[in-house]
Amino acid sequence: MSLNCLPGMETSAISVLKRAVELDQSSRFQESLVCYQEGIQLLLDVLKAVKDDSKKVHYREKIKGYMDRAEQIKDHLNKVKEEGKYHEQIKITEDATGFSYETLFKPYIKEGLAEVWVEDPYIRHVHQLYNFLRFCEMLLKAKCNVKKIHLLTSQDEDSSSQQVSALAEIKQSLQTQNVCLDIKYSSTIHDREIRFDNGWIIKIGRGLDYFKKPKGRFSIGYCDYDLRQCHETTVDVFHTKHTKNM
Repeated sequence: MSLNCLPGMETSAISVLKRAVELDQSSRFQESLVCYQEGIQLLLDVLKAVKDDSKKVHYREKIKGYMDRAEQIKDHLNKVKEEGKYHEQIKITEDATGFSYETLFKPYIKEGLAEVWVEDPYIRHVHQLYNFLRFCEMLLKAKCNVKKIHLLTSQDEDSSSQQVSALAEIKQSLQTQNVCLDIKYSSTIHDREIRFDNGWIIKIGRGLDYFKKPKGRFSIGYCDYDLRQCHETTVDVFHTKHTKNM
């Protein structure tokens, strides 16, 4: 590995681990664990590239400290999951950025994830249908093996044909990726939640529709949702051993 890459690797490691500590201090343990693990791997790569013995000692000590903390968090998470007491709350403030679906859901998506349930009454209008499509795309790109997605939503009385047509197109497109989309409608649905078959339950106050409309088609944030401003909302995360079907 070229020594020219070392400063960039060190900067990346420091940035990720700084974020891990911030999340840790905010009691967002699942997210902090993911950042600790990524940061530790980056530091291990730095350690391999460093030639100076004193720096090697420094990085080994840092890595040990972060690994010890990551292990403590892992033990804590396993304990509260086992007891069914896991609850984490994330507050998205008005105009906040950095909350794309990839960023928000990443800590809860694991390799064994195969089935997902989406309960959201507002997958009806064009931008909401695009939100759902982006969510599906996120799952396809993630390090998991999703085979089935369940959607429970309400039917748009004013433009039901557009909604039905769009969801049918998404379903057909997912089939080309070997993913089955099961669509059901309910006239009484109110709650919004997303459940993964690995036990994670994510309840977003505004459902998937928490992004603000961009100022224009050529405005920053139009394509990259990490740069898109958000409406204020609260995300509650729970974990249960058994994720029941809708």
